[in-house]
Amino acid sequence: MAKYDAERARLLAEEERQENDGPYRADWTTLRNYQQPQWYKDAKFGIFIHWGVYAVPAAENEWYARNMYRPSEGAYQNFRAHFATAANGTVDASRGYKDMIPLFRAEHFDAAAWVNLFKEAGARYVVPVAEHHDGFSMYDSGLSDWTVAKMGPKRDTLAELSQAIRAAGLHFGLSSHRAEDNFFFDGGRSTRSDVNDPRYASLHGPAHEWIASPGNGTNLTDDWTWVSEAWTRDWLARDTELVQKYKPEVVYFDWWIGQPRFRGTVAQFAAFYYNYAAAHGFTGVIDFKDYSLNGHAGTRDFERGQQDHILAEHWQTDTSISNASWGYVEHDTFKPTEYLVRQLVDIVSKNGNLLLNIGPRADGTIPDEVQTTLRQMGAWLRINGEAIYGTTPWIS
Repeated sequence: MAKYDAERARLLAEEERQENDGPYRADWTTLRNYQQPQWYKDAKFGIFIHWGVYAVPAAENEWYARNMYRPSEGAYQNFRAHFATAANGTVDASRGYKDMIPLFRAEHFDAAAWVNLFKEAGARYVVPVAEHHDGFSMYDSGLSDWTVAKMGPKRDTLAELSQAIRAAGLHFGLSSHRAEDNFFFDGGRSTRSDVNDPRYASLHGPAHEWIASPGNGTNLTDDWTWVSEAWTRDWLARDTELVQKYKPEVVYFDWWIGQPRFRGTVAQFAAFYYNYAAAHGFTGVIDFKDYSLNGHAGTRDFERGQQDHILAEHWQTDTSISNASWGYVEHDTFKPTEYLVRQLVDIVSKNGNLLLNIGPRADGTIPDEVQTTLRQMGAWLRINGEAIYGTTPWIS
């Protein structure tokens, strides 16, 4: 949006300055010199949090915002039945994802209570989603009207979590999934919907189709449409803002940053972030998928994955405690504690970390089943943690 042009320009200028002020530059020669901090390699267990407007319908999964505009999807029927149909049975086509934001109130959200639970679970770091593919910022962004500080709860929930996490002696991270917004609302472009209304363009973004060769987006032959240099620069400004405002020790990125024309901007961010962290007395961690960064320039994350051998480079897997979704859905089922403990042990034995995701309700409460499982994991770790934390793989 033009109203944010000056702030965006300021952030980009600061990013460029810091990108060139420190031990790193936006090239693989220097970025390959990166060394993961010891705390991260020792931590072994972290908590991921998918929480946002998509918890309001509590249906399908966290891709509700995309699928509600696609007539072949269950979320499309769910939205029409529960959020877009008037008392007389008519469907209001002007209603859309934006209309669920006022229902995301977080009235029972208690950052300290969440963090006490995570600490009891034995987690050593916590990574809330700062922005998912839906374009709604779960933080106080100076580059958007569509933020949790300006709408819905009207509070900076990310700042509250950051403060509580650090106060508890845990490490704070955040994730940005914004790079994938370019295709997320493409279904709304082909139907009569509010996605096509220019008044909401800053929420829905330029919705282009996802174009991929056969495969699932995880190999070098796959590609995604690239929107524009302006879109990429806005992504860089927003992630610069997140780093400067919240000083995360971990920055997690989802898939799309591996797109070839995006990758140079990712190298710019990495140089900026690592230099910024060094200047502020810590070593940053970038979690990335597949080929998005050079393998030595960050920490490779294998979503819902494990390994069949020990990897020389420390790695991470993220998976959800839920069987159905990353976000909250009603009538969900959850992975048993024994299964998750066995997964943690297997991952640690092969030089990895487990980042376990939970999905709180829209009101800010965490389901009882999730709380019980986390506490059971914590009880196991209090007895067996010596064989988990701070360990290195054993090779016979």
